[in-house]
Amino acid sequence: MDQEPQYNAEGIEQLPLHRFTEKAYLDYSMYVILDRALPYIGDGLKPVQRRIVYAMSELGLSAASKHKKSARTVGDVLGKFHPHGDSACYEAMVLMAQDFSYRYPLIDGQGNWGSADDPKSFAAMRYTEARLTPYAQVLLSELGQGTVEWLPNFDGTLKEPAMLPARLPNVLLNGATGIAVGMATDIPPHNLREVAAACIHLIENPDATLADLCEHVPGPDFPTEAEIVTPRTELRKIYESGGGSLRLRARWHKDQGAIVLTALPYQVSGARVLEQIAAQMQAKKLPWIEDLRDESDHENPTRLVIVPRSNRVD
Repeated sequence: MDQEPQYNAEGIEQLPLHRFTEKAYLDYSMYVILDRALPYIGDGLKPVQRRIVYAMSELGLSAASKHKKSARTVGDVLGKFHPHGDSACYEAMVLMAQDFSYRYPLIDGQGNWGSADDPKSFAAMRYTEARLTPYAQVLLSELGQGTVEWLPNFDGTLKEPAMLPARLPNVLLNGATGIAVGMATDIPPHNLREVAAACIHLIENPDATLADLCEHVPGPDFPTEAEIVTPRTELRKIYESGGGSLRLRARWHKDQGAIVLTALPYQVSGARVLEQIAAQMQAKKLPWIEDLRDESDHENPTRLVIVPRSNRVD
């Protein structure tokens, strides 16, 4: 129970330093956790992401509409709901449009929105255009049906939703990453059909165990097509404990004697992989490799070719 505040003769409140610093740190950390860095479990979005999606819906930028300049969206978000830096807001918008970052992108973009090799290489907001994807309706379709609470915006002139009424657990579908004060989270994305099946099973069987749900959701489902090589028993332990690490392997095949990589693990840069292989070649540690090529293009986002010196190399 809090102690009564103590005041001196001049009416100034006096507190022991340890009590003041403890309360100040707790207030700051809770603000960062709830209002900035970590996603809300209800809709899987951080405040800036939620405000971007809501502002785009208010602008009429549905999946059936025409694309509009990203600068228009960012201006609306900053002016009405999120009075912070425009570059940070635009970067959050870009992330939701990158199909190599999000399993189910919320934004459909036109223009240069970065690449898997360099996600930060996107064009300025005055050059790109955007609208919402059909998947965004999973978060927005029931917004006007009294499903969520509404809060005043920063200057009290407008209302904004405290959360979006997600019809599916977006925090599992798209995953989430955030670093706050004293805690962090890194949730991998999952497959929509598998998660929906698990939700239906849980509704029909409220006492279902984790083992029952893992029959429907065997593991994460990343945007790239790389293979998860972590055994299912280890995946089960990760779900039980809430912590752990995954191992992924690139997908490859042989083509006229060459080794062709067609999918890399999540958030692994193809250019960086080639640099590391080339460094090993220069150090004479990979004498069986004759040539390296990056044949990636729009039709084949990942196509790295390793040419051996002889077809007899296994």
